[in-house]
Amino acid sequence: MSVENPKAVVKLMRDDFFSGHTPSGHVVAIDTDRDRNSAPSPMELLLVALGSCAGVDVVSILKKKREDVTGYRVEVSGQRRGEHPRSYERMEVRHIVTGRKISERSVAQAIELSAQKYCSVAATLRPATEIVSSYEIIEAGGSLRNQGEKEGSGQ
Repeated sequence: MSVENPKAVVKLMRDDFFSGHTPSGHVVAIDTDRDRNSAPSPMELLLVALGSCAGVDVVSILKKKREDVTGYRVEVSGQRRGEHPRSYERMEVRHIVTGRKISERSVAQAIELSAQKYCSVAATLRPATEIVSSYEIIEAGGSLRNQGEKEGSGQ
């Protein structure tokens, strides 16, 4: 499979339940029946895609900056249009970084680099979706040290 032209295959398994086969050979269950709710919906997977793309970038950049990251979590939420197609109008990406003496400047720079240069998922969603990033830094051992927001960073 070509990296430039990846191909995913989605198969109907039963009523409103699909299996998605990725170009790398993995299988993802997809359920659009919210009453059954046995697997993520396509729109939930989009939230996960943005979070994982941004997260991989931010952690990688912080490691290169030699920051002592001991934990990381990213939370992604979205606001959808009221009418069809019910696309995301706005997505909020919250980065929670735990570590020892983490530089607030390094975190802000890592998020900005992900948003503007590296995250292909965010680039695919823009400009139709406003993406807003924020972060908090927790000192290893439990205290909240810094919080910041990057309005409209384009994640």
